[in-house]
Amino acid sequence: MDALFIKSREEERVVPRAALVASGIRSDGHREILGVRMGDVESFSTWEERFRWLKGRGLKGVMFVISDRHGGLTEAIARHFQGATWQCCQVHLMQNMLGHVSFRHRAEVVAAAQRVFQAADRKETERSLTEFVERFEKTAPQAVKCLEDGFEDALAVLALPEKYRKRLRSTNRQERLNEEVRRRERVIRIFPNDESALRLIGALLAE
Repeated sequence: MDALFIKSREEERVVPRAALVASGIRSDGHREILGVRMGDVESFSTWEERFRWLKGRGLKGVMFVISDRHGGLTEAIARHFQGATWQCCQVHLMQNMLGHVSFRHRAEVVAAAQRVFQAADRKETERSLTEFVERFEKTAPQAVKCLEDGFEDALAVLALPEKYRKRLRSTNRQERLNEEVRRRERVIRIFPNDESALRLIGALLAE
């Protein structure tokens, strides 16, 4: 799950809009785009409406969901996909951590956090977390708190077989899809209305 933000005209105003995009991986291993809807903002109400729409079209059997930690999105996921495992995107968590780190410590924090995220099993990742906390609790306390708060959700991927973990630990595949849309959307800059934005983005996703 991810949102792509664009600009659209509403009467005489230019306003931000969120194109809410979801992809899925079927039981046979193939990936497909499930759909796109336009929303005013990336909020609980817009994501909930979107999930109702997807389920109304036949989406079921969801076992694993990957997204960032946006409060409205995670709340809607918990309501509509009860029983599914939620994986917090590790890239987004890393970005949140680095927002609390001075420039001179960033390379060290990234390297140490990657050892936590890329550990082979639960025991190793807990040991790496302990080392991270001990190393940065004085120089980057907010980064430590950010990692501790998001630790369980960011490492949910460990429950999956190892061969799937690399691609399902983050929303990078979805971000790459958004980049392809953005590359062509950037030429337009401001859409005349939401309908025109949905037509273009929908056509690109279908292609």
